[in-house]
Amino acid sequence: MAVQVSIPTILRTYTDGAKRVEAEGGTLRELITDLDQRHPGIGDRLIENGELRRFVNVYLNDEDVRFTGGLTTPLADGDAVTVLPAVAGGAR
Repeated sequence: MAVQVSIPTILRTYTDGAKRVEAEGGTLRELITDLDQRHPGIGDRLIENGELRRFVNVYLNDEDVRFTGGLTTPLADGDAVTVLPAVAGGAR
């Protein structure tokens, strides 16, 4: 089952500069495991202590996975996963 994964600029060093890559998995956790096998090191940037890193946002078809089951979120063929680093800051 192929899933398209959009990679943010900051993580593209792991994907040889590719903006989008394919990975497979029945759940988000399985997808990230497959992604890490294809692009070593990227998994450590997404998962810490068995959970999504606090400052990494992941969306499945425009839905925040934190509200759809986190790493246990089921995936289907043709889904689109977007990884976005959280941005902090603002005006004083």
